[in-house]
Amino acid sequence: MKLLIDMNLSPNLVELFNDMGIESVHWHGIGAPDAKDIEIMEYAKKNDYVVLTCDLDFSAILSSTHGHKPSVIQMRVHNYSLKKTAELIGNSILLCSAELNTGVILIIDFNRARMRLFPL
Repeated sequence: MKLLIDMNLSPNLVELFNDMGIESVHWHGIGAPDAKDIEIMEYAKKNDYVVLTCDLDFSAILSSTHGHKPSVIQMRVHNYSLKKTAELIGNSILLCSAELNTGVILIIDFNRARMRLFPL
């Protein structure tokens, strides 16, 4: 599984995820910083990435198009250090890796992670 980190998240997450064995890239290394969400989703789908974001628009795009991929991880974790955030998300990714490869929305907050399967 490969992780594409959206512009609204720190590029420093890349190294933390890579250290956990989760291959990741930040959008700033791939495309324009002002790219539309649909462009990021199309790139992720074409290149087999899972999108990590805080932006609700990605889930809405999948819902409105009845998409199957790419999976989206909706991060609702705030006020944690980057390391703690990466650990929380990384653990959820490792537990749900099979599902993330098939197409889901994974919502991660302070107390839990919940998953929605495609099609929505």
